Amino acid sequence: MGIFGFSQDLGIDLGTANTLVFIKGKGVVLREPSVVAKNVETGQIEAVGNSAKNMIGRSPGSISVIRPMKDGVISDFETTAVMMQYYIKRALRNRSAFAKKPNVMICVPSGITMVEERAVIDASKQAGAKEAFPIAEPFAAAIGAGLPVWEPTGSMIVDIGGGTTEVAVISLGGIVTSRSIRNAGDNMDGAIMNHIRKNYNLMIGERTAEQVKLEIGSASIENMVEKEMDIRGRDLLTGLPKTITIGSKEISEALQDTVDAIVEAVKTTLENTPPELAADIMDRGIVLSGGGSLLQNLDKVLSEETKMPAFVTDNPLDSVVIGTGKSLEYIQHFKAQPNVSTRPTVE
Repeated sequence: MGIFGFSQDLGIDLGTANTLVFIKGKGVVLREPSVVAKNVETGQIEAVGNSAKNMIGRSPGSISVIRPMKDGVISDFETTAVMMQYYIKRALRNRSAFAKKPNVMICVPSGITMVEERAVIDASKQAGAKEAFPIAEPFAAAIGAGLPVWEPTGSMIVDIGGGTTEVAVISLGGIVTSRSIRNAGDNMDGAIMNHIRKNYNLMIGERTAEQVKLEIGSASIENMVEKEMDIRGRDLLTGLPKTITIGSKEISEALQDTVDAIVEAVKTTLENTPPELAADIMDRGIVLSGGGSLLQNLDKVLSEETKMPAFVTDNPLDSVVIGTGKSLEYIQHFKAQPNVSTRPTVE
């Protein structure tokens, strides 16, 4: 496919936990963890993505496994640029040698500062993009979830990723009010790790914590059917491997602080929503997307707390990248009015 075929423009969801790439005309072509393994002595990149994630907690001292994105923003610029370059090359590996550099639409958290946004644009260009256009993450998630973002009607999206939870009310192609909190999936994993360390003197890794969250975690402890799970880790007293059995109720209690923070962010955003748009949301409901929305009963908790219908979108893991990719169709809109969707109000 060369310069006379479909445009090779890309939509990138550069997330704290995962990076996804969408090619115009092809759909989602790449989905890998935002993880890089680096040789400490030489500075050389040893692995990126899945192969690097498999090294977490298993690498020798000479190899450092890092996540260059923290709380939805770049914490290690050079490593992020290398990671993006790797993913862009992989996504475009079949393109013609004569094809032009791609334009890239890249999503950013709505609470990002101008400096952080500039870092994302610079990293994209360093990775091989011709032009990079930032799009606010909740706006992209709303497009990907099929909400009528360009119409004069209110839509509410709650996108719970690895590093940030983005809550936004959208109407007429712009964000009316939004809230971005650095409380999301990673905090849930951290809460589980802390709970097990404090109560059982057992050290577990991030991957185990994530597994526990997905298998027996829940946003609500009411009417719960107790489930149990065996987990392995290192006993902090003896230093030896140990297996314990934990129940779903205690894990759900450990997750309460993060769930409460997400509920509070939704309530605050609703308080700042104009009455007409609030009425629209009451009719349509609150839409949840992102990996964190897969936590059991989170939609039910939000519905109870706000007295509004709440449901998880059909494809929560991909809604941001699909929306980012679809917005390539409106690239002129982002060129002409960059502030319409990328610079929302953040309380």
